[in-house]
Amino acid sequence: MAKIDVVGFGAMNIDHLCQVDELVIDGEQSLKDFMSIPGGSAANTIYGLARLGLKTGFVGAVGADESGKALIDDFKTAAVDTRQIRIKKAETGSTICISDKLGRRAIYVSPEANNLLNPRDIDLAYLNQAKIVHLSSFADDRQLKLQVASVKKLKDSVRVSLAPGMIYVTKGLKALAPLLKRTYVVFMNREEIERMTGKDFQAGARELVKSGCRIVVVTLGKGLAKGKTGMVTSYICDGEKEYEVESEKASPKSPLETTGAGDAFAAGFLFGFLKGKEIDECGLLGDIVAGFAIQKVGARTGLPTLTQLSQRYLKRSGHRL
Repeated sequence: MAKIDVVGFGAMNIDHLCQVDELVIDGEQSLKDFMSIPGGSAANTIYGLARLGLKTGFVGAVGADESGKALIDDFKTAAVDTRQIRIKKAETGSTICISDKLGRRAIYVSPEANNLLNPRDIDLAYLNQAKIVHLSSFADDRQLKLQVASVKKLKDSVRVSLAPGMIYVTKGLKALAPLLKRTYVVFMNREEIERMTGKDFQAGARELVKSGCRIVVVTLGKGLAKGKTGMVTSYICDGEKEYEVESEKASPKSPLETTGAGDAFAAGFLFGFLKGKEIDECGLLGDIVAGFAIQKVGARTGLPTLTQLSQRYLKRSGHRL
Protein backbone atom coordinates (compact mmCIF):
# COMPACT_ATOMS: atom_id res chain seq x y z
CA MET A 1 0.00 0.00 0.00
CA ALA A 2 1.29 3.44 -0.89
CA LYS A 3 2.46 5.43 2.10
CA ILE A 4 1.87 8.75 0.32
CA ASP A 5 -1.11 9.68 -1.81
CA VAL A 6 0.54 12.33 -3.99
CA VAL A 7 4.13 13.52 -4.40
CA GLY A 8 4.71 16.82 -6.16
CA PHE A 9 7.80 17.37 -8.32
CA GLY A 10 8.42 20.87 -9.65
CA ALA A 11 9.74 24.35 -9.04
CA MET A 12 9.42 26.04 -5.67
CA ASN A 13 9.13 29.82 -5.71
CA ILE A 14 8.25 32.86 -3.69
CA ASP A 15 5.57 34.68 -5.68
CA HIS A 16 5.67 38.45 -5.61
CA LEU A 17 2.11 39.41 -6.49
CA CYS A 18 1.37 42.83 -7.95
CA GLN A 19 -2.16 43.98 -8.70
CA VAL A 20 -2.84 46.72 -11.23
CA ASP A 21 -5.95 48.12 -12.87
CA GLU A 22 -4.75 47.17 -16.34
CA LEU A 23 -1.77 45.36 -17.85
CA VAL A 24 0.14 47.72 -20.11
CA ILE A 25 2.85 47.40 -22.75
CA ASP A 26 5.28 50.29 -23.08
CA GLY A 27 3.40 52.37 -20.55
CA GLU A 28 3.00 53.12 -16.86
CA GLN A 29 0.63 51.76 -14.26
CA SER A 30 0.48 52.22 -10.50
CA LEU A 31 0.44 49.21 -8.18
CA LYS A 32 -2.74 48.71 -6.18
CA ASP A 33 -1.32 46.00 -3.95
CA PHE A 34 1.87 44.00 -3.46
CA MET A 35 2.53 40.88 -1.42
CA SER A 36 5.00 37.98 -1.32
CA ILE A 37 3.66 34.45 -0.79
CA PRO A 38 4.69 30.81 -1.33
CA GLY A 39 4.17 29.51 -4.87
CA GLY A 40 5.11 27.03 -7.59
CA SER A 41 2.44 25.20 -9.61
CA ALA A 42 2.86 21.64 -8.33
CA ALA A 43 3.66 23.03 -4.88
CA ASN A 44 0.32 24.88 -4.81
CA THR A 45 -1.55 21.74 -5.84
CA ILE A 46 0.20 19.64 -3.21
CA TYR A 47 -0.61 22.24 -0.55
CA GLY A 48 -4.25 22.13 -1.62
CA LEU A 49 -4.37 18.32 -1.43
CA ALA A 50 -2.76 18.39 2.01
CA ARG A 51 -5.43 20.88 3.17
CA LEU A 52 -7.99 18.28 2.11
CA GLY A 53 -6.38 15.67 4.34
CA LEU A 54 -4.38 13.63 1.85
CA LYS A 55 -0.87 12.40 2.60
CA THR A 56 1.48 14.41 0.44
CA GLY A 57 5.17 15.04 -0.13
CA PHE A 58 7.32 17.16 -2.40
CA VAL A 59 10.52 16.85 -4.44
CA GLY A 60 12.20 20.15 -5.23
CA ALA A 61 14.87 22.66 -4.22
CA VAL A 62 15.05 25.91 -2.31
CA GLY A 63 17.89 28.22 -1.36
CA ALA A 64 19.65 28.45 1.99
CA ASP A 65 17.87 31.70 2.77
CA GLU A 66 14.83 33.03 4.58
CA SER A 67 12.63 32.52 1.52
CA GLY A 68 13.58 28.85 1.36
CA LYS A 69 12.80 28.42 5.03
CA ALA A 70 9.47 30.15 4.53
CA LEU A 71 8.51 27.75 1.72
CA ILE A 72 9.36 24.70 3.79
CA ASP A 73 7.61 26.07 6.87
CA ASP A 74 4.48 26.82 4.85
CA PHE A 75 4.37 23.22 3.64
CA LYS A 76 4.77 22.01 7.22
CA THR A 77 1.72 23.99 8.35
CA ALA A 78 -0.32 21.78 5.98
CA ALA A 79 1.52 18.58 7.02
CA VAL A 80 3.28 18.14 3.67
CA ASP A 81 6.32 15.84 3.95
CA THR A 82 9.33 18.09 3.21
CA ARG A 83 12.15 15.56 3.65
CA GLN A 84 12.84 15.39 -0.10
CA ILE A 85 13.22 19.14 -0.55
CA ARG A 86 16.89 19.93 -1.11
CA ILE A 87 18.50 23.08 0.24
CA LYS A 88 21.01 24.63 -2.17
CA LYS A 89 23.70 27.27 -1.75
CA ALA A 90 21.76 29.75 -3.84
CA GLU A 91 18.82 32.09 -3.60
CA THR A 92 15.35 30.59 -3.59
CA GLY A 93 13.43 30.81 -6.86
CA SER A 94 10.98 33.63 -7.27
CA THR A 95 8.38 35.02 -9.63
CA ILE A 96 6.83 38.39 -10.29
CA CYS A 97 3.11 37.92 -10.96
CA ILE A 98 1.22 40.93 -12.28
CA SER A 99 -2.56 40.64 -12.50
CA ASP A 100 -5.26 43.12 -13.42
CA LYS A 101 -8.93 43.53 -12.56
CA LEU A 102 -9.94 41.57 -15.69
CA GLY A 103 -8.11 38.49 -14.41
CA ARG A 104 -5.27 38.75 -16.93
CA ARG A 105 -1.78 37.86 -15.73
CA ALA A 106 1.88 38.20 -16.63
CA ILE A 107 4.43 36.03 -14.80
CA TYR A 108 8.20 36.43 -14.85
CA VAL A 109 10.36 33.65 -13.35
CA SER A 110 13.77 33.77 -11.69
CA PRO A 111 14.56 30.03 -11.13
CA GLU A 112 17.71 30.27 -8.97
CA ALA A 113 17.87 27.16 -6.67
CA ASN A 114 15.39 25.27 -8.86
CA ASN A 115 18.07 25.07 -11.55
CA LEU A 116 20.37 23.19 -9.16
CA LEU A 117 18.15 20.14 -8.61
CA ASN A 118 20.08 17.17 -10.02
CA PRO A 119 19.84 13.36 -10.34
CA ARG A 120 21.56 12.81 -6.98
CA ASP A 121 18.69 14.64 -5.30
CA ILE A 122 16.00 12.23 -6.51
CA ASP A 123 15.01 9.30 -4.31
CA LEU A 124 13.23 6.96 -6.73
CA ALA A 125 11.99 4.76 -3.89
CA TYR A 126 10.23 7.78 -2.42
CA LEU A 127 8.46 8.54 -5.70
CA ASN A 128 7.51 4.91 -6.18
CA GLN A 129 5.57 4.74 -2.91
CA ALA A 130 3.11 7.36 -4.15
CA LYS A 131 -0.22 6.72 -5.84
CA ILE A 132 0.28 9.82 -8.00
CA VAL A 133 3.37 11.84 -8.90
CA HIS A 134 2.27 15.33 -9.92
CA LEU A 135 4.69 17.28 -12.12
CA SER A 136 4.95 20.93 -13.07
CA SER A 137 7.57 22.89 -14.96
CA PHE A 138 11.12 23.99 -14.33
CA ALA A 139 12.74 26.80 -16.32
CA ASP A 140 15.88 24.86 -17.28
CA ASP A 141 16.04 21.93 -19.73
CA ARG A 142 18.18 19.94 -17.30
CA GLN A 143 15.32 19.61 -14.84
CA LEU A 144 12.91 18.65 -17.62
CA LYS A 145 15.31 15.85 -18.58
CA LEU A 146 15.50 14.92 -14.90
CA GLN A 147 11.73 14.61 -14.73
CA VAL A 148 11.65 12.52 -17.91
CA ALA A 149 14.35 10.18 -16.57
CA SER A 150 12.56 9.84 -13.22
CA VAL A 151 9.17 9.15 -14.78
CA LYS A 152 10.62 6.38 -16.94
CA LYS A 153 11.74 4.59 -13.77
CA LEU A 154 8.40 4.76 -11.98
CA LYS A 155 6.44 1.61 -11.28
CA ASP A 156 3.45 1.02 -13.53
CA SER A 157 1.22 1.36 -10.46
CA VAL A 158 2.22 5.02 -10.04
CA ARG A 159 0.00 7.43 -11.97
CA VAL A 160 1.58 10.57 -13.38
CA SER A 161 -0.23 13.89 -13.60
CA LEU A 162 1.27 16.87 -15.37
CA ALA A 163 0.61 20.61 -15.32
CA PRO A 164 3.15 21.81 -17.92
CA GLY A 165 2.38 25.52 -17.81
CA MET A 166 3.48 27.92 -20.51
CA ILE A 167 7.18 27.34 -19.82
CA TYR A 168 6.95 23.72 -20.95
CA VAL A 169 4.34 24.45 -23.61
CA THR A 170 6.73 26.78 -25.41
CA LYS A 171 9.23 23.92 -25.69
CA GLY A 172 6.80 22.19 -28.03
CA LEU A 173 4.91 18.94 -28.30
CA LYS A 174 7.97 16.98 -29.41
CA ALA A 175 10.01 18.01 -26.35
CA LEU A 176 7.19 16.98 -24.00
CA ALA A 177 6.35 13.72 -25.81
CA PRO A 178 8.31 11.51 -23.35
CA LEU A 179 6.33 12.96 -20.42
CA LEU A 180 2.98 12.95 -22.17
CA LYS A 181 3.42 9.31 -23.12
CA ARG A 182 3.54 8.37 -19.43
CA THR A 183 1.01 10.94 -18.20
CA TYR A 184 -2.37 9.76 -16.95
CA VAL A 185 -3.91 13.22 -16.39
CA VAL A 186 -2.67 16.45 -17.97
CA PHE A 187 -3.91 19.86 -16.84
CA MET A 188 -3.69 22.81 -19.23
CA ASN A 189 -5.51 26.05 -19.86
CA ARG A 190 -7.04 26.93 -23.19
CA GLU A 191 -4.19 29.15 -24.36
CA GLU A 192 -1.60 26.51 -23.49
CA ILE A 193 -3.22 23.59 -25.29
CA GLU A 194 -4.03 25.63 -28.38
CA ARG A 195 -0.49 26.94 -28.57
CA MET A 196 1.03 23.49 -28.09
CA THR A 197 -1.14 21.68 -30.62
CA GLY A 198 -1.99 24.46 -33.06
CA LYS A 199 -5.66 23.38 -32.81
CA ASP A 200 -8.72 24.47 -30.89
CA PHE A 201 -8.84 23.15 -27.34
CA GLN A 202 -11.17 20.26 -28.12
CA ALA A 203 -9.18 18.97 -31.08
CA GLY A 204 -6.00 19.63 -29.12
CA ALA A 205 -7.25 17.51 -26.23
CA ARG A 206 -7.98 14.63 -28.58
CA GLU A 207 -4.47 14.94 -29.99
CA LEU A 208 -2.93 14.74 -26.53
CA VAL A 209 -4.94 11.59 -25.83
CA LYS A 210 -3.38 10.12 -28.97
CA SER A 211 0.03 11.11 -27.55
CA GLY A 212 -0.54 8.79 -24.60
CA CYS A 213 -2.43 10.83 -21.99
CA ARG A 214 -5.47 9.08 -20.58
CA ILE A 215 -7.33 12.20 -19.43
CA VAL A 216 -6.92 15.78 -20.68
CA VAL A 217 -8.32 18.59 -18.53
CA VAL A 218 -8.60 22.06 -20.07
CA THR A 219 -9.53 25.04 -17.90
CA LEU A 220 -11.26 27.81 -19.85
CA GLY A 221 -10.64 30.89 -17.73
CA LYS A 222 -13.73 33.09 -17.90
CA GLY A 223 -15.55 30.21 -19.51
CA LEU A 224 -17.99 29.76 -22.36
CA ALA A 225 -21.62 30.84 -22.14
CA LYS A 226 -23.85 27.84 -21.51
CA GLY A 227 -27.51 27.72 -20.52
CA LYS A 228 -28.99 29.43 -17.49
CA THR A 229 -26.93 27.85 -14.72
CA GLY A 230 -23.58 29.40 -15.42
CA MET A 231 -20.50 29.19 -17.61
CA VAL A 232 -18.57 26.19 -18.89
CA THR A 233 -15.24 26.68 -17.13
CA SER A 234 -13.49 23.44 -18.00
CA TYR A 235 -13.49 20.73 -20.65
CA ILE A 236 -12.37 17.14 -20.08
CA CYS A 237 -11.61 14.45 -22.65
CA ASP A 238 -10.68 10.82 -21.97
CA GLY A 239 -10.62 9.63 -25.58
CA GLU A 240 -14.07 8.06 -25.31
CA LYS A 241 -16.20 10.79 -23.76
CA GLU A 242 -16.11 14.54 -23.46
CA TYR A 243 -17.29 16.45 -20.41
CA GLU A 244 -18.12 20.08 -19.71
CA VAL A 245 -18.01 21.49 -16.19
CA GLU A 246 -20.25 24.44 -15.40
CA SER A 247 -19.60 26.90 -12.61
CA GLU A 248 -22.22 28.56 -10.46
CA LYS A 249 -23.12 32.07 -11.47
CA ALA A 250 -20.71 34.37 -9.65
CA SER A 251 -21.85 37.47 -7.85
CA PRO A 252 -20.93 40.65 -9.78
CA LYS A 253 -19.29 41.87 -6.59
CA SER A 254 -17.18 38.74 -6.15
CA PRO A 255 -13.44 39.46 -6.31
CA LEU A 256 -11.46 37.65 -8.98
CA GLU A 257 -7.80 36.80 -8.35
CA THR A 258 -6.79 34.04 -10.72
CA THR A 259 -3.25 33.31 -9.53
CA GLY A 260 -3.12 29.57 -8.86
CA ALA A 261 -6.68 28.87 -10.04
CA GLY A 262 -5.47 26.09 -12.34
CA ASP A 263 -3.38 24.59 -9.55
CA ALA A 264 -6.42 24.63 -7.29
CA PHE A 265 -8.53 22.94 -9.97
CA ALA A 266 -5.88 20.20 -10.24
CA ALA A 267 -6.03 19.68 -6.47
CA GLY A 268 -9.79 19.21 -6.51
CA PHE A 269 -9.69 16.93 -9.54
CA LEU A 270 -6.92 14.71 -8.15
CA PHE A 271 -8.68 14.54 -4.80
CA GLY A 272 -11.77 13.21 -6.54
CA PHE A 273 -9.71 10.81 -8.63
CA LEU A 274 -8.10 9.31 -5.55
CA LYS A 275 -11.50 9.00 -3.89
CA GLY A 276 -12.75 6.93 -6.84
CA LYS A 277 -15.09 9.58 -8.24
CA GLU A 278 -16.25 9.57 -11.87
CA ILE A 279 -14.53 11.99 -14.23
CA ASP A 280 -17.40 14.49 -14.26
CA GLU A 281 -17.43 14.48 -10.46
CA CYS A 282 -13.67 15.07 -10.40
CA GLY A 283 -14.26 18.03 -12.69
CA LEU A 284 -16.90 19.42 -10.36
CA LEU A 285 -14.57 19.07 -7.38
CA GLY A 286 -11.86 20.85 -9.34
CA ASP A 287 -14.22 23.69 -10.16
CA ILE A 288 -15.29 24.01 -6.52
CA VAL A 289 -11.72 24.18 -5.21
CA ALA A 290 -10.77 26.73 -7.87
CA GLY A 291 -13.87 28.73 -6.95
CA PHE A 292 -12.63 28.96 -3.37
CA ALA A 293 -9.11 29.92 -4.49
CA ILE A 294 -10.05 32.90 -6.66
CA GLN A 295 -11.94 34.60 -3.85
CA LYS A 296 -8.72 35.56 -2.08
CA VAL A 297 -5.41 36.97 -3.22
CA GLY A 298 -2.68 34.37 -3.70
CA ALA A 299 -2.59 30.77 -4.84
CA ARG A 300 -3.06 29.17 -1.40
CA THR A 301 -4.90 31.63 0.84
CA GLY A 302 -8.39 30.63 -0.23
CA LEU A 303 -7.89 26.87 -0.60
CA PRO A 304 -10.64 25.00 1.25
CA THR A 305 -10.57 22.49 4.07
CA LEU A 306 -12.26 19.12 3.60
CA THR A 307 -15.27 20.34 5.55
CA GLN A 308 -15.67 23.39 3.32
CA LEU A 309 -15.29 21.29 0.17
CA SER A 310 -17.80 18.72 1.43
CA GLN A 311 -20.39 21.38 2.17
CA ARG A 312 -20.03 23.05 -1.22
CA TYR A 313 -20.03 19.68 -3.03
CA LEU A 314 -23.28 18.71 -1.30
CA LYS A 315 -24.82 22.02 -2.35
CA ARG A 316 -23.68 21.71 -5.97
CA SER A 317 -24.27 17.98 -6.54
CA GLY A 318 -26.89 17.03 -4.01
CA HIS A 319 -24.63 14.20 -2.81
CA ARG A 320 -22.30 13.75 0.13
CA LEU A 321 -18.61 13.65 -0.63
